[in-house]
Amino acid sequence: MFKLNLTIALRNLWKNKVSSFINVIGLAIGLAACLMLLIYVFYEWNFDKQSKNADSIYTALTNVRDNSGKIMVTFEGTTTAFAPALKEEIPEVKYISRLNYGSDRNLIANGQNSFKKLAKFADPDFLKMYDYQFIYGDPGTAMSDPNSIILTEGTAQTLFGSKDVLNKTIRFRDQFDLKITGVIKDPPANSSNQFDYLIPWSFYQTIDADAKDINWTNYSINALVSLNPGANVDVVNTKIAALLKKHDNQKYPAQFLYPLSKMHLYGKFEEGKSVGGAIEKIWLFMGLAIGILLIACINFMNMATAKSEKRAKEVGIKKTIGATRSSLILQFLTESLVLTIFSVLMAIALVELCLPAFNNLLGTDMHLPYLQGYILLWIVGIVLFTGFVAGSYPAFYLSSFNPVETLRRKTGKAKFLNIGFRQILIVGQFCFTIMLIIATLVIYKQIQYVKNRPLGIDANALVEMPQDGALKTRFNELRERLLKSGAVTSMYYSYSGLAHHDNNFSGMRWPGMKEENTVLFNKVFTTVDFIKTTGLKLTDGRDFSEKYASDSAAVLISKSAVKTMGLTDPVGKVLQVFSDKVTVIGVFEDYVWDSPYKANNPMIVNLNKKYPNVITMRLNAQRGLQENVETIERITKQLNPAYPVEVSFISSVYGDMFKQEKILGVLSNIFGALAVFISCLGLFGLVAYSAEQRTKEFGVRKVLGASVYSLMQLLSLSFIKMIAFAILIAVPLAYYGMGIWLQKFEFHTSISWWIITVAALGTLLIAFLTVSYQAYKTATSNPVDALKYE
Repeated sequence: MFKLNLTIALRNLWKNKVSSFINVIGLAIGLAACLMLLIYVFYEWNFDKQSKNADSIYTALTNVRDNSGKIMVTFEGTTTAFAPALKEEIPEVKYISRLNYGSDRNLIANGQNSFKKLAKFADPDFLKMYDYQFIYGDPGTAMSDPNSIILTEGTAQTLFGSKDVLNKTIRFRDQFDLKITGVIKDPPANSSNQFDYLIPWSFYQTIDADAKDINWTNYSINALVSLNPGANVDVVNTKIAALLKKHDNQKYPAQFLYPLSKMHLYGKFEEGKSVGGAIEKIWLFMGLAIGILLIACINFMNMATAKSEKRAKEVGIKKTIGATRSSLILQFLTESLVLTIFSVLMAIALVELCLPAFNNLLGTDMHLPYLQGYILLWIVGIVLFTGFVAGSYPAFYLSSFNPVETLRRKTGKAKFLNIGFRQILIVGQFCFTIMLIIATLVIYKQIQYVKNRPLGIDANALVEMPQDGALKTRFNELRERLLKSGAVTSMYYSYSGLAHHDNNFSGMRWPGMKEENTVLFNKVFTTVDFIKTTGLKLTDGRDFSEKYASDSAAVLISKSAVKTMGLTDPVGKVLQVFSDKVTVIGVFEDYVWDSPYKANNPMIVNLNKKYPNVITMRLNAQRGLQENVETIERITKQLNPAYPVEVSFISSVYGDMFKQEKILGVLSNIFGALAVFISCLGLFGLVAYSAEQRTKEFGVRKVLGASVYSLMQLLSLSFIKMIAFAILIAVPLAYYGMGIWLQKFEFHTSISWWIITVAALGTLLIAFLTVSYQAYKTATSNPVDALKYE
């Protein structure tokens, strides 16, 4: 029976080449889009879940509380004393490893072959928590020597041109020689602990005084903890609270363990509780994948039922000679599965073709491992699901025809005002499509709104570079030579870059303060010419200057800081930052940093030369941009030959802040266009079906003198009404949904009337063009062909 059904299915598909091709193309595009999105969902869902013991690995988080006990902020990090105390006093801890905070790119070299690569400093237990695959070396002893280093295979290949580099020596920071004790496979891209090489924590303590200083006040490291099987993390966190009170005498416990495998998906905290994270993006992509696949299935249904008139006699004859309804359903489902298999093969080819560009857009390293068992089951499941869903309505609809009526060419014509299932499907298709169009326009408008928000600085011709190696001690020489060359007009160095700051603190005091301060301030350490170089608007006072020795105890404050303190005449006021007393010498307008979507913490800028980290420069606008950059690179290389010169434009740094929203906008454009295309295929199918049902009617009308225009209007109007109905449903839903999305941003645009108008008129125009083609074709056909006796 299956062989017979398969033969009939292939013959019918070959006989109706055009409709079969449209079905395969529409379904293949829908399946390819669905697969691409599901690959990304799978990639995000498995973040930090690669280790076989992933469920038992936790990261240490810290809650910052105000004096009332309310949690103001939660961040991933802990004190230098936290990990040693846990290892000694809490028996549920199996492994624990300290890690350097944030991303630390350091110079690594093999002779003259040198690069700045991502370093990770960790305790030996780190290798016991992760299943890193060693190509060379012994994981049990690879980190026992402080002066050792483990390379990833990519780093080994880059430095030596080979992976077999065990026991060779590399130069670190142009100061230390480290022995290679292991080479491992590159860490997966969907792991939060990324690195190009791994160095023992014991070595880190020799080069970083903060790491060596064990105390409960320095929040400068991360900590990973692996608990014993069966250990209850809530019980462990209770013990941690008691431990903190014992050692730190805190009024409120600050640190706790949180599952590392949940950090990426649920790592957004408010008042100490998880309120989301990447899981929001996963649900969005899941909805988009399912929506596009359903649109493709609906398109398949409409194209199948459009040809039902030609299949009606076949059904009638088969039923007359004894075919059961179940056998007919099986036949039509077989046809659907055959088409789906062809579509899946084409979809896989499209995925392989588009996946590199998709990876490049998202900054990921995703692939589809076809030979893995669960992937094969996944693909087979999609084939069966899609085949059944796409073919279910045609199968059950066509098999329900009455044999007598079908042989008389009566196949259940719709009554006046009777709404058919196909019309509902078309309305559903275009509802989803219209919502995608509106979402795309709102995302675009939001990005433009924030991009056009004044930065508060003059970002044009402003550049920065890392203050590496000899630049930490030779800054004055660099400054003198660059100013003399004419490449720059001013420059300074600071602890952090202009666009990103992470040094927040609380507890500052000021004159007239009536109650304990609970506001988080941001602290910036910098040198002279801070205002001059950045182009910040100084509203009162002056910039730091070498002319005033007293500036070592002076600060600049932002306008929001003045507002927070309630100071009417801030210049000259004395503030207390911890135990230090400083004098306000200037007030500057707030500028955008860290996130352009929200207001930032009030800022305090200190003149402090002890923290060289980033050099910021104002290029000479009277000279060519390329000439200035080349001059900076040449002079910097002469003073600091061991390190590569990395000059970044501040405007590009700010541009990267919009990356996630830009990606969302591009994805909305791509998949919105696919949804429109597939929906129009479905609409074409329904018009073809309606035209086929009314062929004789149009023939009679044309013989009686009906014009082509009136016939086109007769056929098109009902479909345009359906699209208009879809618009009425989709617009409120999209307005509500995008309104919620915009509320995530402190600075956000509104949903303008033109967005609704463009989405509605654009959809109507596309639908009208789709309908008009088939309507014109039907209206201009020869009436003799419609009225002849069959």
